[in-house]
Amino acid sequence: MANSCRNEESIRNVDTTEIQGLDIPLVTFMEKKLENLHPLSSDCCIYRVPKKLHKINEAAYAPLRVSIGPFHHGKEGLEAMEEHKWRYLHNFLQHTQKGLAEFVKFIKEKEEKVRQCYAETIDFGSDEFVKIILVDAAFIIEVLLKYRFSNMIDKNDRIFRKPWMITDINRDLRLIENQLPFFILEDLFKKANITTSLSQNDNLSIIELTRNYYKTSIGLEAKIERSNCTEVEHFIDFLRICLNPSKPRSEPQRQKMVSIHLRCATELDEAGVKFFVGSSKNLFDIRFKNGILEIPQLRVTDVTESLLRNILAFEQCHYGTSYISDYVALMNGLINTRKDVELLVGRKVIGNWLGNSEDVSTLFSKLGKEIMLDKDTFYFSRLQDQLDDYCNSNWHKWKANLKHNYFKTPWAIISIIAGFSLLVLTAIQTVCSIISAT
Repeated sequence: MANSCRNEESIRNVDTTEIQGLDIPLVTFMEKKLENLHPLSSDCCIYRVPKKLHKINEAAYAPLRVSIGPFHHGKEGLEAMEEHKWRYLHNFLQHTQKGLAEFVKFIKEKEEKVRQCYAETIDFGSDEFVKIILVDAAFIIEVLLKYRFSNMIDKNDRIFRKPWMITDINRDLRLIENQLPFFILEDLFKKANITTSLSQNDNLSIIELTRNYYKTSIGLEAKIERSNCTEVEHFIDFLRICLNPSKPRSEPQRQKMVSIHLRCATELDEAGVKFFVGSSKNLFDIRFKNGILEIPQLRVTDVTESLLRNILAFEQCHYGTSYISDYVALMNGLINTRKDVELLVGRKVIGNWLGNSEDVSTLFSKLGKEIMLDKDTFYFSRLQDQLDDYCNSNWHKWKANLKHNYFKTPWAIISIIAGFSLLVLTAIQTVCSIISAT
């Protein structure tokens, strides 16, 4: 023990000047590395998709036609759209009274702030980075304007005059890795001060153009108008805000949930729960009362998976609250097999635009993989408690058993009534015989 103390004391008394004076290449390299570390910014909001999510469906996160921002710039297969983006930059400049040099200078001044929005260090030099941001931002602004005002679309436009092209671009603008910070779109639009026949639209803004753009293009019911977008990070964040619940999470009936366990639709149906489609446009407005589960309709189309996957990925990377994850978990719990899908489609809770019930079941099964849930903040915890209490009631079990086993068809009901009537008549006959005998 004494020797150990003396060794520690000798280590502390080493002449540090000897270590500092050593010319060790590794130390020099590491010191420079430490000096060049970029400070972490609170502005970070654009991420690469986590590998655990990416491996489930890589295609859901990859752009088909157009790269936006630095992550996919120059990617093979997207080169053809670059010329169209430059054409849209030319259109953008024609709609303003300012020159290209002024906009380059404008983006240059905001370069550092834009870089800080990306979760990874961007290797592009200053000039290349500024070029990417300006061309892509002008392209997006022109897409929003043309989508709102069809008279701005040139007769030879190769994007809006080709339905398959604009459909792919709509999809690509909803990818987490294919985003520009929303503030740069706002600032550039204000700077441009678009002067065309639209000048009578004094309230025209990027946020209004964005609302208009996503009113019909996302394929999910959402109250776009209600969203408070003063702090929107980018398009994916805008969509998440629009889809988020209109009401805060209710506290669960019990103090703390043991686990998240959601019964499938057929199990609930067998327990006597009745499904009705809700009238609300918000997917989270799900209510259960007196045995009736009211759920707003979800339209499942060929863009649903990609859209939800990218919102989920952003939510898991950026937010502490996991509303969309909770919703996907709920739907994944309700849908285990094609029979669950067929039941919900029959009740109009799901609008199946994929055609195949098995495809819908598989979609939610895959969406439910690798998402993080917190049982203490699960949005539907109260709903789970209500459904559990209802299904565990012996009275409801007895009614459901009677319905499913004895009242499945009209003939079964007629047989039950006939049998009951015969029993009553027999009892009456017996009573009458006893009375007459006395």
